[in-house]
Amino acid sequence: MTDPIPVSRAVDHGFAKLMPDVDRDRAWLLTVDGAPQSYVDLDEPTHLEFEYARRLGHVLDTVAAPGRPLDVLHLGGGAFTLPRYLAATRPGSRQDVVEADRGLLDLVVEHLPLPAGAGIALHAADARSWLEAAPDDSADVLVADVFGGSRVPAHLTSAGYVREAARVLRDGGCYLANLADSAPFAFLRSQLATLGAVLPELALIAEPGVLRGRRFGNTVVVAARHPVDLAALARLTAADAFPARVEHGPALRNLIGGALPVRDEDAVPSPEPPDGAFGVG
Repeated sequence: MTDPIPVSRAVDHGFAKLMPDVDRDRAWLLTVDGAPQSYVDLDEPTHLEFEYARRLGHVLDTVAAPGRPLDVLHLGGGAFTLPRYLAATRPGSRQDVVEADRGLLDLVVEHLPLPAGAGIALHAADARSWLEAAPDDSADVLVADVFGGSRVPAHLTSAGYVREAARVLRDGGCYLANLADSAPFAFLRSQLATLGAVLPELALIAEPGVLRGRRFGNTVVVAARHPVDLAALARLTAADAFPARVEHGPALRNLIGGALPVRDEDAVPSPEPPDGAFGVG
């Protein structure tokens, strides 16, 4: 059997590379313009290599009874790491993946095909435009992991966007987002304020080093209309190789401080990561 070889291709919004993992058969890292986007193990889709992906996985594991199928909307596609994870852990789930970069979708489907019958529908579209056309009360979970390069686009950070997300979520639904920032957390605080104005049950999952302002890093934000299982989340995140804390209640309100919800006309992208924060290859 020949060793897999890297694949490089210009896509609609950058230059993508698929690089095989020398330590795991049929496992691949996707980068766009040098920034890691996804890691996928085709033989073990429940393996979540990136810490933030594991934290998103923990939330997905706790939002409903184990194995119960869910209707899930993913904004941002990458290599479909979490859709593959959910298809394995919650068979029968119906999932829509919205990715603005059609060239990237084509690359991933060609080289890292989805399993037959996975129940995953792919859509080449702008995330907000697709969301605004989606039916009311149609999703149990909405996962937002959208980056233009290494930044969340401005039009996915405003109160108008959050209202659309809340409209699409069912009453017991849950919104999850991967957001990166560093102290003094101006962007993260504004996002928590924006989400909390519509979906008042908030939780933030982050490594202590990020929360203490020692470095730039990913955080996972959870927002819902009704309480989430914080105790289960705290147990799972604390047991990871890189433990994280689950912040909520007064501690989270203190972090938000005087930050206000973001209006569409004031929206800005997430901050540019410092050199070397995420880049590889």
